Amino acid sequence: MAVIEIVLDQEYANPPSLEAGTRSGEPVWSSVTSSPEAPAWSKKVSWVQADILQPSKYRGVLKGADAVVHSMGILLEADYKAVLQGKESIYSGLQRAFSSAKQGSQNPLERKPDEDLRPQESDGQITYELMNRDSAITLAREAAEQHVPVFVYISAAAGAPILPARYITTKREAEATIAASFPAVRSVFMRPGFLYDSSRAFTMPIAAMGAVGAMVNGLTGGRLTALMGAGGTKPLKADLVADAVVEAAEDNTVQGPVEVPAIEQLANTAWRRAML
Repeated sequence: MAVIEIVLDQEYANPPSLEAGTRSGEPVWSSVTSSPEAPAWSKKVSWVQADILQPSKYRGVLKGADAVVHSMGILLEADYKAVLQGKESIYSGLQRAFSSAKQGSQNPLERKPDEDLRPQESDGQITYELMNRDSAITLAREAAEQHVPVFVYISAAAGAPILPARYITTKREAEATIAASFPAVRSVFMRPGFLYDSSRAFTMPIAAMGAVGAMVNGLTGGRLTALMGAGGTKPLKADLVADAVVEAAEDNTVQGPVEVPAIEQLANTAWRRAML
């Protein structure tokens, strides 16, 4: 099984053939893990340098793939950098960050075959609309045109009170557009909560707080979900989600949104198969 652009850290008992597209090719491991050494699983991956905004540069990699996974996205937009650098006031920075609407790229469904995605904000800002929505729609379109049968999009369970609403609305817009526009592709939308891993130490305390929030939300029967968003959803280990992604790609009955309980079930199925 050939899976393109799955970059969640995981070592498989029976690994599929993986190709991962990143802007730099193989990562500088010290910047993404706690060790400068390449993990064992990375040796089973063919790393390809690519830019998600330049489909013509990675189109050829998609040919013959059994599944394509979009695992990119941004949690925060770049407005805060100008604030930290003193180029913009805190007030105007927050006002921009929590704007009710921003532009992404040109319409990704009407883009010409060899046309790159162009940020439409005047300052070229990478927005939720561009990265969470339009880049996913573009990759799904490229996959569909290469007759890839499965497209997996790493979405999210919910937003959060501290994030602009556009973080989650752009992900839901991507899901809806992909499902409606490419019916020949089996689209799977994974909706995990916060992802953590011990190799990225800063994620561990956040996950611990999320686990407490999920427990409190569970005790209320989920009544706090609307208030807490992802803060009331069980955090998941990154490699568990990776297991679930591969299992979903191989299981023809999985389609559409996949919530946290189903993600855990898929990962458990993958674990049991590996034990056989």
